[in-house]
Amino acid sequence: MKIGAVDIVPILDGIARLPLAGTVVHARGARWECRHQPLDAEGRIRMDVGSFLVRLGDRTVLVDAGTGPGFEHDGFATGGLLGNLRRAGVAPEEVTDVVFTHLHVDHVGWSSVRGEAVFPRAAFRMHAADWAHFTTGETADPAVRATFAPILGQVETFDGEIELVPGLVARPAPGHTPGSTVFVVSDAGERALLLGDVLHTVSELTDPEWEGMFDVDRPAATAMRQRIAAELEASGDVFAPAHFPGLAFGRLVTAAGIRRFAWA
Repeated sequence: MKIGAVDIVPILDGIARLPLAGTVVHARGARWECRHQPLDAEGRIRMDVGSFLVRLGDRTVLVDAGTGPGFEHDGFATGGLLGNLRRAGVAPEEVTDVVFTHLHVDHVGWSSVRGEAVFPRAAFRMHAADWAHFTTGETADPAVRATFAPILGQVETFDGEIELVPGLVARPAPGHTPGSTVFVVSDAGERALLLGDVLHTVSELTDPEWEGMFDVDRPAATAMRQRIAAELEASGDVFAPAHFPGLAFGRLVTAAGIRRFAWA
């Protein structure tokens, strides 16, 4: 996806196939009828995993960091991020910034491997509320803590909306996690929104009664999703959630008073 003169390149780590009932639920029990994300023969929905590569001036930015190698979880077949990053022409030591939409394990895994930073020259930036939630107290995730332990000196947190790199704004969007963040890439009057896990499926945009099952605060996540859907409908901006097939971009349009999704 090109935004002005800026290229945003999806970098696939792999594919997950997850049971629909464990991914989204409908408030009134409607059947799944989404032609954009059909279920497989076992009733599972496809959820791709990876990163978005954004080159902004002299900065080479990765948005999220996949699962890492050897990730063992039912339905996940991942581990290809570094190879695909190299195919895009970027070596790990060239990455200057790794920014996180949130700190679930399938978004942070390539931060370190076997006790070493995968991106040795990068700053690792995330919302302070997610850092607190996933690395301290009763809500801490041991896997997340272990991933960041070798690179604590490279970690930087932010709080509130901030331009981290010229052309890249971090916008808090709490609900899915306390520090869930949307990244807005802009250049030459054009914008793209990288939504992370604000939503996982097309249907969560076109029918607000579909809700995510992984949200830490489901009411807050639902309200945030509806707010962003209204913004996308009004602006026509392209966007990419973290788990659409192919890490693809789309637009939200209105036809006959009904919200519809179109791949960009």
